[in-house]
Amino acid sequence: MRDPSAGPRVMLKRLRELMAEPLEPQDRLDRIVRQIAQNMVAEVCSFYVLRADGVLELYATEGLNPGAVHLAQLKMGQGLVGTIAAGARPLNLSDAQSHPAFTYLPETGEEIYHSFLGVPILRAGRTLGVLVIQNKAMRNYSEDELEALETTAMVLAEMIATGDLKKVTRPGLELDLSRPVSIEGDAYSEGIGLGHAVLHEPRIVVTELLNEDIDSELARLEDALGSLRISIDDMLSRRDVPMEGEHRAVLEAYRMFAHDRGWVRKLEEAIRNGLTAEAAVEKVQSDMRARMIHMTDPYLRERLHDFDDLANRLLRQLTGYTVKAHQDAFPDSAVIVARAMGAAELLDYTSSKVRGLVLEEGSVTSHVVIVARAMGIPVVGQASGIVSMTENGDPIIIDGDDGRVHLRPMADLESAYAEKVRFSARRQEQFRALRAVEPVTSDGVPITLHMNAGLLVDLPQLDESGASGVGLFRTELQFMIASTMPKVEEQEQFYRSALKQAHGRPVTFRALDIGGDKVIPYFRAANEENPALGWRAMRLALDRPGILRMQLRALLRATAGQELKLMFPMVTEITEFRSARELVNKEVHHLSRFGYDLPRKVELGAMLEVPSLMWQLDELMREADFVSVGSNDLFQFTMASDRGNARVSNRFDPLGRTFLRMLRQIVVAADARGTPLTLCGEMAGRTLPAMALIGIGFRSISMAPAAVGPVKSMLLALDVGKLEETLLPALDDVQPERSVRELLSDFADANGIPL
Repeated sequence: MRDPSAGPRVMLKRLRELMAEPLEPQDRLDRIVRQIAQNMVAEVCSFYVLRADGVLELYATEGLNPGAVHLAQLKMGQGLVGTIAAGARPLNLSDAQSHPAFTYLPETGEEIYHSFLGVPILRAGRTLGVLVIQNKAMRNYSEDELEALETTAMVLAEMIATGDLKKVTRPGLELDLSRPVSIEGDAYSEGIGLGHAVLHEPRIVVTELLNEDIDSELARLEDALGSLRISIDDMLSRRDVPMEGEHRAVLEAYRMFAHDRGWVRKLEEAIRNGLTAEAAVEKVQSDMRARMIHMTDPYLRERLHDFDDLANRLLRQLTGYTVKAHQDAFPDSAVIVARAMGAAELLDYTSSKVRGLVLEEGSVTSHVVIVARAMGIPVVGQASGIVSMTENGDPIIIDGDDGRVHLRPMADLESAYAEKVRFSARRQEQFRALRAVEPVTSDGVPITLHMNAGLLVDLPQLDESGASGVGLFRTELQFMIASTMPKVEEQEQFYRSALKQAHGRPVTFRALDIGGDKVIPYFRAANEENPALGWRAMRLALDRPGILRMQLRALLRATAGQELKLMFPMVTEITEFRSARELVNKEVHHLSRFGYDLPRKVELGAMLEVPSLMWQLDELMREADFVSVGSNDLFQFTMASDRGNARVSNRFDPLGRTFLRMLRQIVVAADARGTPLTLCGEMAGRTLPAMALIGIGFRSISMAPAAVGPVKSMLLALDVGKLEETLLPALDDVQPERSVRELLSDFADANGIPL
């Protein structure tokens, strides 16, 4: 009995030989289509390639008019070829001319051919071209013929990807695979990065496409599937994976897909048609992605990601891919491109080489974004389709200021961004020259500039920025990047290292601020309709005092003989602050009882982030050793405006009179009691809002390390007395002609203050 796969395997073997022969590119293409036509018993075989301008150009044909090569063209969606490309689906027609999408191209001479079979040439779900066979007789092509042509198209996709067709592409034209792409996303972390793309989960490059022994390839596939299923079962049975929750449903879906007979049958069919096991996985994955990528149903798109991940895991099993090999090839200027990733995964990369992070998913409050922002890495999220369009090593620009990503940018765009980066670097050099300069305004008012931190990698920036100390050390980041709850000893060592790297400068630790958007993987919290207003920060800590007491014990031990400055987040009522102080006293008593050395001084502060404290200001200033205004949360709670919601996040201005009056009231209350006051938040790190804060009375502010230089440059030129004369009366103006922002901008222009 005839082996149905013998024909396709002979053809694929011959194609591989043709690709290896020392031929001119056009000659190779002509021989390839001739070989396909001969093997498929077709009178016509045509090879169309998608150009960067969205046009499908005929690159080679056997059977049609040879003069039509490089002249016959169809737009995406035009004609049968354009329809196949746009939908990424094959067309099998017994009478092509009767199809409503048929477009007659007189230069090809195809009017005498009736039957038509066309398949998209796909790579990673992207359409690179279309492969067509035709015959004069009316007939429908068989499933075996369709499968054989799809397998052949996969081989041609790799040929396009190698760039070999550039030599036969007309001057001034580009292929779609190498075209520049600009994607609008969301700006999650400021800054600009130029470099080369690094796929966080790189596509496995399948070099051996054609098999020599079907049975051995089927056995390899079966072994790899077995290992994959075992690994998923292991993940489900691990004790550190809770028995309930959304993550459990995801893993159960993975297990279901891994056992799906339809998926396995497609893989086996591709192997019987001549592909290796890994090439079969790549082909089925690409077909499935191309057919699902245009779906708008979020559930189906999520299932596509599950299938993608499963196929990538299977490819790694088959090829023996290792993470180490990926990291060894890491470029010096890397922009990491990922669908999504965890905070710990970002820290696995060499931070000095990372120039940016691009995510297809995620949000501004994702853990990885929080960590990237702390590390000063520009981030753009919601960059739709970026992973499938990117190849490892592609030139890429990330604009974290405007939320844009430019993949394979044109030379003039790259030059413009390079100049922008150089200008920024020159400004940073100027700011670095101010590191040793005391932050005192032109009329002699000293201002304390602190920086925000949360990881040990942040602390070298204390010296680089010239900050006076750390005004906000986010202790929760250590918990968020850990897979299990850090023990007291681990926390103690971490805090001790942070203090050591500060070289005697003050570090203000913020007690654990988890809950809401800050979820730690090993702590189960109930789903909440409004997590920002729910069980988080002090509320969680006082309900679960064991977690807070562990942290307090570690902090007290780490600061033995030194000063401990600790503030509690999201205090809503003074009674919460009193309860927290009692817990500190209990831990001090416990440690002294067992002979531990204690800090020489303990200062406890409260973060003012909840508007209810505005009616408890006098008690707050009396009971707290210091107060820190968390302007981000205070603003969003005051204005009932979610800063993560794009529709309302820019609706209200922090420099509006309402919010500045509130901040001024806090300053007055602190001054009346002599309570040290600082502000940490985005306002402090932007020159115009920072000028406003100084104008209403703040003398200590904390910001991102990169903002210290620009803010210091601003305040050195600032006459505070003159600013107060302009700003404070304007806050009381009930019918203002100008906004405060306009007033401040005009003041800066008139007085030569750099912003």
